Amino acid sequence: MGARLLERLDYVKIAPRRILDAGSGPARETQALARRYRGAQIVALDFALPMLPRRGPIDRWLRRGVIPVCGDFQRLPFAAASVELVWCNLALHWVSDPLAAFREFDRVLVPEGLVLFSTLGPDTLKELRAAAGATRVHEFIDMHDLGDMLVAAGFSAPVMDMEQLVIDYGAGARLLDDLRSSGQTNARVDRPRGLSRPRFLDAFRAAPLRATFEVVYGHGWKRAAVDQGVKTVRVFKRIP
Repeated sequence: MGARLLERLDYVKIAPRRILDAGSGPARETQALARRYRGAQIVALDFALPMLPRRGPIDRWLRRGVIPVCGDFQRLPFAAASVELVWCNLALHWVSDPLAAFREFDRVLVPEGLVLFSTLGPDTLKELRAAAGATRVHEFIDMHDLGDMLVAAGFSAPVMDMEQLVIDYGAGARLLDDLRSSGQTNARVDRPRGLSRPRFLDAFRAAPLRATFEVVYGHGWKRAAVDQGVKTVRVFKRIP
């Protein structure tokens, strides 16, 4: 999904001096962003300290122009108009209020700066939800609602699109392993807190399972300092 998000940068003309990787995790796309934008400083921000890039001494990351920062992208610890590109890959679904995050992205972007993000939509893991129960699977926000939040946050000409990726697993255990290794878990407030019955878990782990991932992509531009009646255009499309 990160690779697909990177491809969207082929269609925009920007030359950012500072990039914010919001919800970076281990900053998987950092090297690709650094190669694309030579000389740009990249701030890798994540709320979970253990998720931040930690391989090797910190000065090695600093020499590469990458600054790891532990922080909340609903309350960014950065000055207004301090970055030209906000990159946010598969992190927004962890936020209780995406609108607050979009407003913070708008605040730290320079005029005509770009926010580019991917997240997961409501059909994600619908098979797991049917098998295990709704409260055992994380909730996800609809693409159209996210587009409306971009507009409400002040971004101009937002574009949203969506595709579905379907993976057939020979056993449910392999799906659970994939979710754990990618850092995905259930953060619902109403999630069950007790242990599941062993018989249920054994049957689930052994049974074949199909997993749907509804991947939502979006971008929007920070309005120019003097916006002289520019019309806002919203485009929603589904990728076949």
